[in-house]
Amino acid sequence: MAPNNYKIQTDTPKKSTSSKSFILDQRIKITIGLLLQGITIFLAFSFLAHLIHGAKDQHLIESIGRLGLKPSNLATGNWLGFTGAFLSYYCVHIWWGITAFIFLPCLFLIGMKMVTQKICRNLSLLKLIMASIFLVLWFNILLGYLYTLCPTATLLANQLGGIGYTLGSFFKSLLGYGTFIFLVVTLVIFAVICFNITSLPNINLFSSKKSKHNTTCLIDEESNRIVGKTADTESEVTSSKKKTSNTTTAHATTDLEDISDQTGTETVAPHKKNVAFEIVAPEPSNLSQAPPSAIASTVPLSHIRSENYDPTLDLSNYKYPPLDLLERYRQEQLSVTQEELAINKNNIVQTLQNFKINIAKIKATIGPTVTLYEIVPEAGVKISKIKNLEDDIALNLAALGIRIIAPIPGKGTIGIEVPNKNREVVPLQEMVGSEKFLKGKMDLPIVLGKSISNELFIADLSRMPHLLIAGATGQGKSVGLNVLLTSLIYKKHPSQLKLVLVDPKKVELSLYNRLERHFLAKLPISEEPIITETKKVIHTLNSLCIEMDHRYELLKEAGTRNIKEYNEKFIKRILSPQEGHRFLPYIVLVIDEFADMMMTAGKEIEVPIARLAQLARAIGIHLVLATQRPSVNVITGIIKANFPVRISYKVSSRIDSRTILDASGAEQLVGNGDMLLSMNSDIIRLQTPFLDTGEVERICSYIGGQQGYPSAYLLPTYDEEDKEDGVPVDLQSTDPLFEEAARLIVLHQQGSTSLIQRKLKLGYNRSGRLIDQLEAAGIVGPFEGSKAREVLVTDEASLNEILTRLPRKD
Repeated sequence: MAPNNYKIQTDTPKKSTSSKSFILDQRIKITIGLLLQGITIFLAFSFLAHLIHGAKDQHLIESIGRLGLKPSNLATGNWLGFTGAFLSYYCVHIWWGITAFIFLPCLFLIGMKMVTQKICRNLSLLKLIMASIFLVLWFNILLGYLYTLCPTATLLANQLGGIGYTLGSFFKSLLGYGTFIFLVVTLVIFAVICFNITSLPNINLFSSKKSKHNTTCLIDEESNRIVGKTADTESEVTSSKKKTSNTTTAHATTDLEDISDQTGTETVAPHKKNVAFEIVAPEPSNLSQAPPSAIASTVPLSHIRSENYDPTLDLSNYKYPPLDLLERYRQEQLSVTQEELAINKNNIVQTLQNFKINIAKIKATIGPTVTLYEIVPEAGVKISKIKNLEDDIALNLAALGIRIIAPIPGKGTIGIEVPNKNREVVPLQEMVGSEKFLKGKMDLPIVLGKSISNELFIADLSRMPHLLIAGATGQGKSVGLNVLLTSLIYKKHPSQLKLVLVDPKKVELSLYNRLERHFLAKLPISEEPIITETKKVIHTLNSLCIEMDHRYELLKEAGTRNIKEYNEKFIKRILSPQEGHRFLPYIVLVIDEFADMMMTAGKEIEVPIARLAQLARAIGIHLVLATQRPSVNVITGIIKANFPVRISYKVSSRIDSRTILDASGAEQLVGNGDMLLSMNSDIIRLQTPFLDTGEVERICSYIGGQQGYPSAYLLPTYDEEDKEDGVPVDLQSTDPLFEEAARLIVLHQQGSTSLIQRKLKLGYNRSGRLIDQLEAAGIVGPFEGSKAREVLVTDEASLNEILTRLPRKD
C-alpha cells in the first residue's frame, strides 16, 4: 500500500505544477492580451457600423430563424460581415444600446496590461471592471428613464437597448422623478469611492453673511459723506497716477505734468490746476477658436424637432464657408503712441484756454481709426463755444478732419474725435469668428464694423428693416456692400436667404455670379443672375411687389402677422403645402449706384421701391440701396422716410451729409471705410472691416463648387402690359388731331408727350392717348422710361403711306 500511496502523492503535484506554469507563462499572457485588443477593435468597428447600417442588418438578422436563411448567403451592411452584424445587433440593439461602447476601453486596457506591465502600473483591473459595469448601468438607467419621459424622441430610441428600456420603466414605476435624485447620489458615491475622496471643502455661510453685512455697513457709512469722498477721489486720481511708458496700456491714467515732461512740451497755463488725463487703450481681441463647423451649428431653426419640416434638407450636404477663407490681419504694435496722445491733448487744452475755456478732465479712448477725447469743461462754460472752435482745433492739431460731439448722448462730456496718424486694419475674420456673431440669435445679422471703443457692431437687417448707404467714390462703399453680403452668406443657409443683386456698373457684384444656384434670385426670363439693365431692374422691382402681395395673401390665410410666425407654423406642419403654403426665405434686394437708376428711370424706380420699403418688412423683403450722390433728387422724401437706418461714408460737402444723415459730420470723415451710422436717432462712428476681392472670390468659389439647386430662385413673372391700360387702341376711331400730331412727331423726330402738349396746346391725358395711338400705328416706339420714344418714321412720304393704310370708320 505504501508504494501505491507514494505514487498517488507524487502524481498530483506534477499536474498542478504544470497547469500553474502554463497560466504564468508570459507568452500565454501576451497572446491573451493581443486577442483581447483585437476583439476590442473588432467590436468597436462593428458597433460603429451598426450605428450607420443597423436598420438594414436588423431586418436580416431577425429573418434568419424565421426564413431559414444561411449566414453565408446574406449581404450585410456591417463592415465586418455577418459576425459583426450579429454581435452588434445583440450587444447594441438588444442589450446595452450605445452604452456598450463603455466596455471597449476596459477590454482594451486589460489586454494592454497583459501584454506589458509598464503601462498603467497603478491601474487596478478590478476597479476598472467595476467602474465600467457601474457606468453602463448608470447610463442605461438615465437614458431609459429619459426615454420614458420623452417617448417621441427618436434620438433616444435609436441609441437605447432593451436593458436600458427595462431599467428605465422599472425606476419610473418605482421612484418616479426621484430617479434623478437616485442617479445624482449614486454618481457622487461612485466618485468618492473611485477617486478616494476623504474630505469635502468647507463652506462657511456665516462668514460670508458677516462680510456682506460689513460691506453694507461700510456702504451706508460712506454714503453719508459722499461729497467729501468724491473730492478726495479726484485729488487721489491726479496725484497717484505717475506712470510713464512709450506705448499706451489698458486703462492707464497719466497726469498732465508727467506727459508734458515726457514729451518735452511746456505745461499750458501753469497758474491753472492740472487737468486729469485718462487713456483707455483697446484690449487685444482674440479670435474665437471655434472650428468652421461651429458656423453651421448656428443655423436658426435647429431647435425644431426632427419630425418637423426642415427647409435645409434640400441641400443637406451644404457646408458653410470656413473662416480660413478670410485673411487675418495683425498689427505688431498699437497704432497710437502715448507721445501722440500727449501732443494732441496739450494742443486741445492750449486751443481752448486761448479762448478762455477751462477744462477739468480729459479722457482719451483709442479706436481703430480715430481717438475720442472726452472733455469735462468747468462750470459755467457754454457748449456752443466749444462747438464753434472745430476749425481752430483742427488747425492746431494739423489733422485731416475734426468732429465735435457736443454733448455726447448719455454722458456729461463733450467729445472731440481726432483721426489717428497710423490707422488700424479691422479684419472681417475677427468679427465673423466672434461669439457675438456665431451665437447671436439675429434673423439677418450683418457686420458693420468696430466702434471707437473697439466694440464689434453687428446689427439685424430684419429689424432695420432697410438700409441706405451713401458716400463719395473710393471711400469704402463697395467694400461695405461686400462685407454685408459676406456676413449674410456666412450665417444663413441657401434655403433661408435669397439675394437680388442690381449692379449697373456690371463689375462690382459680378463675383457673386457663382452663387446663382445657391443664394441668388432672378426673373424667369432673365439669363444673367446679376441685373445690369435698367428695364430689367424695373421688371424685377415690380416682380418683387407681386411677390410681396402673394406673401401677404399667404400670411392672411395662415392668420400670422410676419414671416417669422408664418415659417414657424409651416415648419411645425400646421400649414399644408397642398393648400398653397410654402416656406418663405428672406429676400434682400441690393442696388448699387442707385443714382444711375433714378436718372434713367425716375418714377418707375421710385414708386416700387417706396412701396416695398413701406410694406415689405413683415414678409421678409429688405432693401439695401447704395449711391455715391446723396442729392435730394436721388434720395427723395418718399425714399428717405422709409429708410430710418442710414450709413454715410465720407462725402464732399455738409449739404450731402445733411441729406443722408439729417446732420453734419460725414464731410469730416477720413475715408477708407470710416463711416457714420444713423440708427435710432443716434449717430455712431464705425470703421468698416476690410475685405479684399480675393477673399470674396474664394468664398464664392467655395460655395459655388458645392451642390446647389437646379436653378436660381425664380421671382414671379411680371408682364409690362398688365400695368398699362387693358383696352386695346382702336385705330378706326382716332383722335381728330391724330394726323397733325403724327406729322409733328416726324418733323421733330422726338416722340414725347410733352412736345404734343406744347405744340398742340393739349392736356396731358389727351396727349397720352395720342402717343398710344401713334405707337399702335407704328409711328413711334414703345415706352422707354424717362427717355423720349423712338420715332420709327424718318420722312413725310413714309408717314403718308402709313396714314393711307390706316382703317377708316365708315
